Amino acid sequence: MKQQAFVHRNLPRLLLQAREAVMAHTRPSLREHGLSDQQWRVLRVLGEHAHCTEGVETGRVAKEAFLLGPSLTGVLTRMERAGLIARSRCAQDARRTVVRATPLGLSKVVQLSQAIEAHYEWMESELGKQKLAQLYQLLDTVIQLETAPMDQMDQMDEKGEQVQPVAEME
Repeated sequence: MKQQAFVHRNLPRLLLQAREAVMAHTRPSLREHGLSDQQWRVLRVLGEHAHCTEGVETGRVAKEAFLLGPSLTGVLTRMERAGLIARSRCAQDARRTVVRATPLGLSKVVQLSQAIEAHYEWMESELGKQKLAQLYQLLDTVIQLETAPMDQMDQMDEKGEQVQPVAEME
């Protein structure tokens, strides 16, 4: 049996290579602040939601930081011990946990954002504003393209028929 050759380049591998190339510039700054990649992703999410005084639900943090629940639990435990975050019960639903960055955590976000933004400015100067904008747009389009079928599948019943959200059925 003849094996069919791949026609297209390995997109997941290229995306990983691009991520690692970008992170190679970011990791030294993270390490200077005693942070792992995962801890930075959590702090970045919390920094982006710093206006949420009640905190951010851990499920949302996991989703936006691309961390699985069990991994997030360990990361949050280490961050809490280091004084970077604080956890508490959700005021609306005591079964849920919310997390917020402490002043120390937010100060790291501010300090690191300066180095990261400087790197993005360098990338923009090398690629040009238009190409960087195109890159962002293409990545957003790929994400939307690849997640739309999963979102639609989540809304299917066991017979493969579209399920209407409860609010729309009333």
